[in-house]
Amino acid sequence: MARLRVYELAKQLDMDTKELLHELEELGIEVKSHMSYIDEETVNILLDIYKETLDEEEDISFVKAKEPTKEKVEAKKPPVHITEEDLKLDKFAEKIKIPQNRIIQDFFMKGEVLKPGQTISVSLAKKIAKMYDVRLTFEEEAGKEEQVKLENPLDELKRQFEELYQNKEKLINRPPVVTVMGHVDHGKTTLLDYIRKTKIAEKEEGGITQSIGAYQVVVNGKKITFIDTPGHEVFTEMRARGAQATDIVVLVVAADDGVMPQTIEAYHHAKSANVPIIVAINKIDKPNANVELTKQDLVTKLNLIPEDWGGDTIVVPISARNGINVDSLLEMILLVAEMQDIRCVPESPVRAITIETRLDKGYGPVANTVVKDGILKVGDYVVAGKVYGKVKALIDDKGKRINQAGPSTPVMIVGFEELPDPHSIIYVVESKERAVEIVEKVKELEARELKKKRQIKLEEILKKMQETEKKEVKLILKADTVGSLQALQNAIAKLRTNEIDIDIVHSAVGAINSSDIMLASASEAVILGFRVKADSQASRLAESEGVQIKTYTIIYKLLEELKAALEGMLEPEEVEEKTGYGEIKKVFKIHKYGNVAGVQMYDGYVEKSGFVRIYRNGTLVFEGKIENLKHYQQDVNRVSAPQECGIKFQNFDDIKEGDELEFFIIKKVPRKLTAVTEEAKEETE
Repeated sequence: MARLRVYELAKQLDMDTKELLHELEELGIEVKSHMSYIDEETVNILLDIYKETLDEEEDISFVKAKEPTKEKVEAKKPPVHITEEDLKLDKFAEKIKIPQNRIIQDFFMKGEVLKPGQTISVSLAKKIAKMYDVRLTFEEEAGKEEQVKLENPLDELKRQFEELYQNKEKLINRPPVVTVMGHVDHGKTTLLDYIRKTKIAEKEEGGITQSIGAYQVVVNGKKITFIDTPGHEVFTEMRARGAQATDIVVLVVAADDGVMPQTIEAYHHAKSANVPIIVAINKIDKPNANVELTKQDLVTKLNLIPEDWGGDTIVVPISARNGINVDSLLEMILLVAEMQDIRCVPESPVRAITIETRLDKGYGPVANTVVKDGILKVGDYVVAGKVYGKVKALIDDKGKRINQAGPSTPVMIVGFEELPDPHSIIYVVESKERAVEIVEKVKELEARELKKKRQIKLEEILKKMQETEKKEVKLILKADTVGSLQALQNAIAKLRTNEIDIDIVHSAVGAINSSDIMLASASEAVILGFRVKADSQASRLAESEGVQIKTYTIIYKLLEELKAALEGMLEPEEVEEKTGYGEIKKVFKIHKYGNVAGVQMYDGYVEKSGFVRIYRNGTLVFEGKIENLKHYQQDVNRVSAPQECGIKFQNFDDIKEGDELEFFIIKKVPRKLTAVTEEAKEETE
């Protein structure tokens, strides 16, 4: 679309020129008069904005089945009511009385391919209806409060793999995917460089493409895939989205420095991802290296007990610079992989984990991935979130084109229509039509979710916990000083009960950062900050990830809010409360109904929903519920002293004149956590 004058754009938008001038002023676009030019880019943006507005105005109205619409309907063109079951092209065509073949032909002429009987989205149904000047209403089942519930097709694909993984016999072993993590300057990159130079897969010549983000090496005839990103966000982000990007973590700790803050953070990410950890104690060739002291650090700070100390953590002393014991480390990786029994779906369906996405000058939108299941081939149709594509080329970790990639193979996928989400899982589907259908539904669902943005709140997580037997609250703590952090940890530990456990996923000194957000997203934790704030990048990420950050400047405010939330999760205590006393003055025997007691109330009241104890000569003869309560001939819910009433007891007719009655109710009283002890108060002061 070329640049336009204001009045020309107003014509296209079917608006009054003055109205458009006012709208442009509201949007911050400076124009002097109706003859002013608007540049091409702004014209396209405005057309998109107003197209969306018009689409929203024409959106399907949702009405309940038993509630007739109040809108005045034109007699000539009554709206067509459709249900979710009608969202198949053949059924929809029948509903709107347009032949299915005609719809397919008309859309084909517009460059869109539809198949007979294919599932269509609500937006596509609206588009078809608009073409034939048909108005729609979506008829919802009576009693439903929410609008049409569309299942995310990506969830269906995810379930497909979960079901396949249930049948262990049909799975095969695959090479392990390994991520190397640790503190800055402890030797992660040096270790990866050494492995890369000495163990290139199949000893092929040529430089390895660094932009792929991963590479494969061969050790004793077996392959290992390394994710070439020393940071820990990659697999944590994927963990948050329901897939495991890494199988084993190698935690690098320098022998001359010990466990440092970033080491602790990396460990917590690995622990949250629930993957095995191998510790590589690096720089053992340095004069001031102390391997035994570093092992002690692992025990005290991370609770990782080395195997030679009687624990179950594999610890390998190495020198990444000189290659000392690196082969032993690789053998340990293979051993752990064998013990973990890492498996995959051998051929189809196909799934891949995204490491990074970018716009390549030569290839356009590409995704650097590691194939998780199946065999990815050139020509496959793929979906990644709300983006689809056809695999035009596969580039391996040496920069060479290949025709297919099997499980654990790092590969760059070329052929996406747009740039995929860098955190998406890539699935292969059977056709372009299926890919377009999935992407349309995902976009529609995302548009709905934008209107009701979900955030992980402490109260929401606690409510969710009520549905499970095990109740556990996961927290990430950040504080301004080590003293404050320790005081918080000690005080929170005292809030644990037999019913609710508090898992501090990660705790550290310093501002809340992006790494904390991704860890919280992966583990469904809430971030509590004491005298610290979240940086701007972390705040934006928290909003997009739906993670709640709660910050405090007073330690008791933090503890009281957490305590109140936890108390809401405790099962209420049942307490008996006496409500009144009475005596049976007369017994009425009613045919086919049983005995009814004529009761004189002496004190308090009796409730129909309450309970009763019947005593005869001081001995308890019955305890149970009241079936019916009457005052004269009327059914009532409550009778107070000194009135008389008629009572029918549930499943008990052996009543006599003179029986004494004790009425009571059962109340559920909220339980309280034990208050923070004086010792805890002293610790936090």
